[in-house]
Amino acid sequence: MMKRIFILIIACLIASAGSLTAQKVWSLEDCIQHAIDHNIQIKQQTIQTRVQKNTLDQSKLGLLPSVSGQASHDYSFGRALDQTTYDFYNQTLQSNYFYLGGRTDLFTGLQNLNTIQKNKYELLAGEQDLQRIRDNVSLSVALAYLQILLNKELVTATESQLNTTLEQIAKTRKMVDAGSVAMGNLLQIEAQAAQEEVTLVNMQNQLETSYLNLTQLLELETPAGFEIIVPDIRVGETADIAGNIDEIYSVAVQSRPEILGSELRLTASEYALKVAKGARSPSVSMSHNFGTRYSHIADLPGQQSFDDQLKNNKNFGLGFSLNIPILNGWQVNKNILNSKLAVENSQYTLEGTRKELYKDIQQAYADAVAALKKYYASAKAVESSEESFRYTEQKFDVGMITPVDYNAAKTQLLNSQSEMSQAKYEYIFKTKVLDFYKGLPLTLNQ
Repeated sequence: MMKRIFILIIACLIASAGSLTAQKVWSLEDCIQHAIDHNIQIKQQTIQTRVQKNTLDQSKLGLLPSVSGQASHDYSFGRALDQTTYDFYNQTLQSNYFYLGGRTDLFTGLQNLNTIQKNKYELLAGEQDLQRIRDNVSLSVALAYLQILLNKELVTATESQLNTTLEQIAKTRKMVDAGSVAMGNLLQIEAQAAQEEVTLVNMQNQLETSYLNLTQLLELETPAGFEIIVPDIRVGETADIAGNIDEIYSVAVQSRPEILGSELRLTASEYALKVAKGARSPSVSMSHNFGTRYSHIADLPGQQSFDDQLKNNKNFGLGFSLNIPILNGWQVNKNILNSKLAVENSQYTLEGTRKELYKDIQQAYADAVAALKKYYASAKAVESSEESFRYTEQKFDVGMITPVDYNAAKTQLLNSQSEMSQAKYEYIFKTKVLDFYKGLPLTLNQ
């Protein structure tokens, strides 16, 4: 009995947890943050940034001396030389050798220091690439979110039209029963209702597809139970676009990650050129070593012990080396030339990125202006269509017009409402893009 109660409690808890999960309503900010946290491209770029950080650390650690150690145990047969006494023995000889040595680059034409700088700026550019991907994901999520809001409005408008048609069917049926209108009028209205039901199904399918698109961007397994917050978004009668193209660009060019990344890569290529030029310079290095030996011949009774031999056979070394490059098949010159070309290419990339940003801002600004004009025109059209439909409906109720005229007025009203909704959300998205270029966060809170 207790076991059954325990199982029942666990089942209730699981069901409750699932219900709480399903009841979560997502805001735009929630969606953006979740997408950023789970996006595969962002995770991959994060790994790439960590690799670049390791590369930078390696170049810094390359300034340290290189040190290596060696230990050996050797056997010599026949006439063998004892390295501790430099005497020959006609017997098997065993010996040990212990060595610790290193090398330090004192000057390499500043190649090491310039390599560190190059890797540092490449890391910073990689971080900007990561931010650019985050921004692209955020914009994609915002567009998908607004698409759901648009499709919701279209579904609501279509449902309203269908309900109006169903009400008109009921009125017309009574009029047919009373003999005041012909049966053909009722059939035409019913045909209109059937067509509107098809339109409603199509709109609902588009809404489900938009939900699917957003949940896929969020890396959710299924859109089942997924709901978003529907904010009260309105376009005021005096709505305007803050700033002009040049003002927005002047802010964006100093903050957008694609611009900053190109600038950092240009700096990195300039340091790469310095590294290539450094190969022309002479290099100076210092070597240092310590060694000691042991021979079992010297360890015979009356001779030195193992510890004494290690102490007495110690040797130290210190040396300096100067390397002057003279001829290496013009490899250095070609590397310098390629590095110069890389700098020039980075300059063109930066210039192209700036122009592309300006064009994107121009396009977004033009789209926002056009969408706002379209919205105001559509709003007037909706107002006129609503008034026209009310007048048409009154005339149809008294049999003054045919169902064809009535259906045409209804269709015109639905089209006007749809165009107004589309213009509204296009305007909102484009203004959010412009705000994004200004460095403002993506939000629908007004």
